[in-house]
Amino acid sequence: MMAERVIVGMSGGVDSSVAAYLLKQQGYDVIGVTMQVWDASCSLQMEREGGCCGQSAVDDARRVCGVLGIPYYIMGFRDIFQKQVIDYFVREYIDGRTPNPCIMCNRYVKWEALLRKAREIGAEYIATGHYARVERLENGRYVVRSSVTAAKDQTYALYRLTQDQLAHTLMPVGDYHKDEVRRIALEQHLPVAHKPDSEEICFVTDDDYAGYLDRNAGDRVPPAGRFVYKDGTDLGPNKGITHYTIGQRKHLGISAGHPVFVTRIDAKTNTVVIGEDEDVYGDTLVCDHLNFMSVPDLAAGEQREVSAKIRYGHRSAPAVIEKTGEDEITCHFHEKVRAITPGQSAVFYEGEHILCGGLIR
Repeated sequence: MMAERVIVGMSGGVDSSVAAYLLKQQGYDVIGVTMQVWDASCSLQMEREGGCCGQSAVDDARRVCGVLGIPYYIMGFRDIFQKQVIDYFVREYIDGRTPNPCIMCNRYVKWEALLRKAREIGAEYIATGHYARVERLENGRYVVRSSVTAAKDQTYALYRLTQDQLAHTLMPVGDYHKDEVRRIALEQHLPVAHKPDSEEICFVTDDDYAGYLDRNAGDRVPPAGRFVYKDGTDLGPNKGITHYTIGQRKHLGISAGHPVFVTRIDAKTNTVVIGEDEDVYGDTLVCDHLNFMSVPDLAAGEQREVSAKIRYGHRSAPAVIEKTGEDEITCHFHEKVRAITPGQSAVFYEGEHILCGGLIR
């Protein structure tokens, strides 16, 4: 009987490297793939600034595959990455929202595009080094389940995956803690065992989102506007709405005599509204562009008790969600949460499983 073939998306990091090792140990026919989403000049820039998509990532992934004795390929996904990730990132900031490009990259590039390629070469599965697990519930639905380690859990960024994608996904490191993954890498003499984790967005390696937009969006970037206090008082010029996000306190350039915070961004007028710390907290959000995971949908008016996350680093909070439109969920938190930010995602959990999620409107 032939082993089932799986393509492992390899970033050159320790997690995806150990994922490849674990799957080989489990008897799969493993192929390592690095997804090329850059052109030559971008690759050089990323390399200089330490990005995760530079040539060193390719070299590390190739070396790991050599140690494991598995084939290794580079596959090009530049066009779809530009369309589904970079263009989206730019558009959202210009429209006054704060996007999460990693979520869109997972949905459309690392899964949709890679799975299409996998099927072309006869692979049954794709796999990644994400700290998450895939399970099939009694109702037949595939879900993303929290990893065994809350500190590294990456389920939030996976909520947009489809049923077909989940049915053909393996995430072996979701059953391990980070220190266990590094121990496995050391024991198997993988050359990336001590490599640090990448934290930044891969195409904004200096963490300067506004600078990236200025360099790449040209005259589409909104001009400087005004800071306005919550009571309507003009507080002076701002640098342009792409420089700010909800809850921001530092680098505002406002002398108010006490800390003040961004509470709202108006893209139509290039206005950034400023308020006090308590003004950053809220107990209600509305989201759309919904994706359901553990259930096919909710009935109109149906309510569920959930645990809700409103950004990647949010620890989640208890809430009640209600289906308030065909593509709309309203979420009421039991206690106020900080910085509900349009453009970010709200992901709703029942226990360890993702129920659904959407974009905060």
